[in-house]
Amino acid sequence: MPKLAFFAGKGGVGKTTVSAAYAVRAAYANSRNRVLLISTDPAHSLGDVLEEKVGASPKAVALERGGKLWAWELQAGTLFQEFLREYKKNILAIIERGSLFSAEEISPLLDNSLPGMSEMAALLAIRDAVESGKYSHIVVDTAPFGHTLRLFGLPEQFRRLLKFLKLAAGRDQILAAHFGRGAQAKQPDLILDWQGKIEQLTEAFSAADLYLVTSAEKFALNESVRCIRDLAIPSPLRKLKNVVLNRVLGHATKCPDCKRRVAAAQRAKSFLRKEFPSAELRIGEDPGFPILGIDALRGFGEHVFGDKRLNLKVPPPKTISNGKVKISPAAWPKLDSRTNFVLGKGGVGKTTISAALGFHARQSKIPVEICSVDPAPSLDDIFQTRVGDTPTAVLGDKGFRASEMDSIALFKKWVAELQNDVEAATTTDVSGVHVDLSFERELLSALLDIVPPGLDEILAIFRISDMQGNASGKIIVDMAPTGHALELLRTPERIVSWSRVLLKSLAAHRKLSLARNAAVRIAELELRARELANALKRPGEAAIFAVMLPEPLPDRETGRLLSDLNYLGLKPNTLFVNRIIWGGNIRACVRCRTVTKWQQVVLAKLQKTSPATEIFLVRNFPDEIAGAKGLRAITRRLWRLH
Repeated sequence: MPKLAFFAGKGGVGKTTVSAAYAVRAAYANSRNRVLLISTDPAHSLGDVLEEKVGASPKAVALERGGKLWAWELQAGTLFQEFLREYKKNILAIIERGSLFSAEEISPLLDNSLPGMSEMAALLAIRDAVESGKYSHIVVDTAPFGHTLRLFGLPEQFRRLLKFLKLAAGRDQILAAHFGRGAQAKQPDLILDWQGKIEQLTEAFSAADLYLVTSAEKFALNESVRCIRDLAIPSPLRKLKNVVLNRVLGHATKCPDCKRRVAAAQRAKSFLRKEFPSAELRIGEDPGFPILGIDALRGFGEHVFGDKRLNLKVPPPKTISNGKVKISPAAWPKLDSRTNFVLGKGGVGKTTISAALGFHARQSKIPVEICSVDPAPSLDDIFQTRVGDTPTAVLGDKGFRASEMDSIALFKKWVAELQNDVEAATTTDVSGVHVDLSFERELLSALLDIVPPGLDEILAIFRISDMQGNASGKIIVDMAPTGHALELLRTPERIVSWSRVLLKSLAAHRKLSLARNAAVRIAELELRARELANALKRPGEAAIFAVMLPEPLPDRETGRLLSDLNYLGLKPNTLFVNRIIWGGNIRACVRCRTVTKWQQVVLAKLQKTSPATEIFLVRNFPDEIAGAKGLRAITRRLWRLH
C-alpha cells in the first residue's frame, strides 16, 4: 500500500501550497518514488500553484530529475457520470426488484444524482489510486474543513447506501425464506464488490497520515482545534502526524505590523504544542510573495519538512500596462435586499465582511440576522459569544442576532417527520398489504438515511427565512468556501428537477397513502426550492457579495467564481477586496513593500477587467477583527476602486 497523506486546514492557510511542496519534495527525494498529488477541493487551485495545466485525470508533471510526479484535480461530477456508466444498470435492477418503482421511474432520479454519489465517486477514485499499485506516495490536498469532515465521513455514508441496496435486494431473500423451503438468495455481485471496497477505504484511511495546516490567526487556530475534535468522531483517520504552522513571520523587524505577526507566531506555537502534544510542529515562513512553480515549491518543501532556512528568489510581479490604481473614500454599502449571501475562497474574511455588513446596517436600526451555513463556522470568534443553531442576540443588541445552522440536524429532522408520515401510512392490518408496505417503509427509511448533497444547506436557508418574521429586517448568510457555496447555489434548481421527477414517479402509486404522504412533503420542498431559485435571480430579492484577497491565487479563484456565478445567472452586487496594506510604515519595511507591489498588480488587473463591478477595498488590520470595537473599526472607513 502506498504512503497516504491527507492535508487538512481552514481555507486561506496555504494548504495547497504546503501539500504541493510536500509532494514535490517526496518526488525529488528518491528516483524510485512515484508521487500522486490529488486535490479534492471543488474550487481547485492546484494547477495555479504548480503553474501546470492540471485536469480531471492524473497528469505527469515535469521534473528535472528525481522521481515521478502526477497531479490530479478530482471532478466529482465527471467521476459520478463514469460511476453511473459502470453501475447504473445494476443499481436499477436491485431497486426495481425490491421496491414499488420501475427502472423507468428510478432512472431519472439517478441521473439527477443519487444522494451522496458524486462525493462517493471521488472517494472511490482515491481508493482506486491506492489499490492500483502505481504510486509509492499519494498526497491529498483537501477542501476547507467543512468539506473535509464530510469526505472523511463518507465510508460511513457508503455503508448507509449499501444498507439501502442490501435491503432492496433482500426482498429476494424474504421470498426465498417463505416460498423456497429455506433457500437463500445470493447477494448481488455489486453489493459484495462494494462491501470489499468499504473495507479497503477504511483500511487506507486508518493507515494514512494527517497533516494539519494552520496559520497564527486566532480564528484559524480555534477552528483547527474544533475540526480535529470533530474529525475523530465519524472517521477512521486518527493519526495526526504533523501540524504545519504556515504563513508566519519568525524574525523581528522594525515594522510595527510585522512585530505583531512575529509575536502572534510565538503565541501560536505555544498554543499548538499544548493542544497537539504528540504531533510534530513544523514552521512555514511567509516570504511576502506567492510560492509558485516546481522550483519554489521544492525550496519551500525543504524549508518546512527538511527544517532548512527559507531562501527563495523574489519573483518580479507581472505588471499591467496603465496599471495605476485609482481609489477614493466610500461609505459601506446598504443592504437593499432582504436576503444577502456573502461568499468567496476560504480564508478571505467572509465572516468578517458578513459581520461588518450586519453591524453597519444596525446603525440604521434595521433588524439584522446573520447566519452561517459553513460546516466549519466561526461566528463564535468574531462576536466573542457562544453562537448555536438558535438565533442569539450578539454585542448586547436584541436587534442583531446570529446563528450557526446545524444543517445536518435540520435534514435529519425533516427526514424524521417524513418517516413518521410513512409509518402512519403503513400500519394497516389489511391482509397482504401490511407486510408489503412494511418492507417499503423500511426501504424508504434506509434511502432517506443518505444525506443528499446540498439539501441540508437548503433546509438551513429555509429555516433562516422562516425565522426572520420582521419584513423590514435583513438576513445575511455567511456561506461556506467557494466550491461548497457554488454547489449550494446550484442546489435549488437541482432540487426542483429532482422533486418533479420523484413526484411524477409517486403519482403512479397515488392510491397508496405511503406515496401520497411522501408526495406532499416532497411537493412542499419543491415549492420552497423553486421560490429560492427564483428569488436568487429577481432584482431586489437577494444580493450576492463576493470577498477576495489581493493575492494572485485568491484572485484567480475569484475570477473563476465570478465566471461560474455569471453562468448561473447570478451577478454579485459588490466585490470586497480585503486586507489591503497601506500606510506610513510600508516604506520602512522591505517585506511590506514586496507584499504591496503584488497587491497593486492584483488591483490594477481588477480595475481593468471588472469595470462594471462595484469594488470596495478594506484595509488590513494588525489585529483580528472581533467584538463591537473591531467591527466599529472596520466599518469606519472604506475605499472604492475606480
